[in-house]
Amino acid sequence: MPRMTAARAAVEILKREGVEVAFGVPGAAINPFYAALKASGGINHTLARHVEGASHMAEGYTRTKAGNIGVCIGTSGPAGTDMITGLYSAIADSIPILCITGQAPVARLHKEDFQAVDIASIAKPVTKAATTVLEAAQVPGVFQQAFHLMRSGRPGPVLIDLPIDVQLTEIEFDPKMYEPLPVYKPSATRAQIEKAIAFLQESERPLIVAGGGVINADAAELLVEFAELTGTPVVPTLMGWGIIPDDHELNAGMVGLQTSHRYGNATLLASDFVLGIGNRWANRHTGGLDVYTEGRTFVHVDIEPTQIGKIFAPDLGIASDAKAALQLFVEVAGELKAAGRLKDRSEWAAATQERRATLQRKTNFDNVPIKPQRVYQEMNRAFGPKTRYVTTIGLSQIAGAQMLHVYKPRHWINCGQAGPLGWTIPAALGVATADPDAQVVALSGDYDFQFMIEELAVGAQHRIPYVHVLVNNSYLGLIRQAQRNFDIDFQVKLEFENLNSPELGVYGVDHVKVAEGLGCKAIRVTEPDQLLPAFEEAKKLAAEFRVPVVVEAILERVTNISMAGADIDKVNEFEELATRPGDAPTAIRPLV
Repeated sequence: MPRMTAARAAVEILKREGVEVAFGVPGAAINPFYAALKASGGINHTLARHVEGASHMAEGYTRTKAGNIGVCIGTSGPAGTDMITGLYSAIADSIPILCITGQAPVARLHKEDFQAVDIASIAKPVTKAATTVLEAAQVPGVFQQAFHLMRSGRPGPVLIDLPIDVQLTEIEFDPKMYEPLPVYKPSATRAQIEKAIAFLQESERPLIVAGGGVINADAAELLVEFAELTGTPVVPTLMGWGIIPDDHELNAGMVGLQTSHRYGNATLLASDFVLGIGNRWANRHTGGLDVYTEGRTFVHVDIEPTQIGKIFAPDLGIASDAKAALQLFVEVAGELKAAGRLKDRSEWAAATQERRATLQRKTNFDNVPIKPQRVYQEMNRAFGPKTRYVTTIGLSQIAGAQMLHVYKPRHWINCGQAGPLGWTIPAALGVATADPDAQVVALSGDYDFQFMIEELAVGAQHRIPYVHVLVNNSYLGLIRQAQRNFDIDFQVKLEFENLNSPELGVYGVDHVKVAEGLGCKAIRVTEPDQLLPAFEEAKKLAAEFRVPVVVEAILERVTNISMAGADIDKVNEFEELATRPGDAPTAIRPLV
């Protein structure tokens, strides 16, 4: 058998598992692995400015294309703890990433050695597995198991911790003999699917709620085929947005307390049956369960058996990979249609589109400072249906989800459950790395943007172009809005007068200067009519210079975005609603 260091064996396994790209930050305890990475070749490495940033780059990379697994590498101690937020974000959204950390020598693990921390114990709650490898000969098996776990069942992240002496130890390993382990995914039975369709057949006003599990399973086309066969309108969740194109006649809009459409909530409340596939029944989708579930029958299909019944008990639960289930759904529905036994849902489907053409929010504001709704209106005009949007949390994300349009799976790349500030810049870099020919557009509020702003330099160094829309109100806008319930406005203002940029007034940080100082291009917009030209210019600059381009829109300081406190039937519409077509000119359905 050939002999090589355990670090080199690990790198060879990465390549045979399909890894082509890694993100990371080298250091003393992981240098043997980096030496093997260089010697082996075949894996492109992007040097991050922060290890948390590298973990979010890995997330963005995974989320962009079916089969991708992003890899994040860091040295020992704080590099591993920096990865924890990325691991939490990944496991919460069922995203497989592999984090590899260096570690102190095995003999010093319990001697308070420099940067020796029990990272495996720290990471266990936010990974499918976290292991410190104590024997070099176990390295191939640990990596093989890691990829098996990441891909099997509900996908998720794994951390492997490698003591420096383990990395350097030679082992017998022949890469040509290596084979990935088979992936396990549960599959629905025909009897289960027939029962689910029987529930659908008994209903009058059915809906499909399509979650991120459909995207993870690469099953969006099957879901749309099933919806079209049965004539059933589809509600995508925030993580499932793009499964069915926004302009599809069976797209019923999103539902929830925040990232929802007026017509989506109204349609859910009018329904009598809901088939959930690959979704979690997240609380910001359902709101209060009494309102959400009253008068409706539920079937829940999920790859993870323990997810079924976790939030509420469905009338039927099916543990299955979304693709395996949808293949059977299409098969059984096709047979029923051929036999003329499927109900005609055209009247119900038409009612969902009638709501869509009447229950809209106004976007066409001419105010100065700019109202955020106008930003998203002009984004709809500037960025086409192939755009990959990337965002994390805040009023910017909530308003964007209410007003932007998405047409394809993996074209709304959002950190859903964890929502860490700072996620957007590195995730966008990971997305643009995974799909360098795509139009990638990130969306941030000023606080999210400032959290990991240094990662813009990664885009400049490695020539990773994308457009970053920065909406700046110099406020923690979402928290300010939430503080209304406590009658406070406390510690949420980011305003100050910048000595070096007095033209900003109280808007504080000069994001244009910072972006340019980090090697990127930036444009500031203060009037609504400047937005569309700025977006067009940003696309040209990104293409010409191959760097991130920031478009900063100076917003009015306070805008309350449509939102409910507890129940989806009580959404507060703080701003004007659309009452004529000119109020929402980029809406999918013209206002009637």
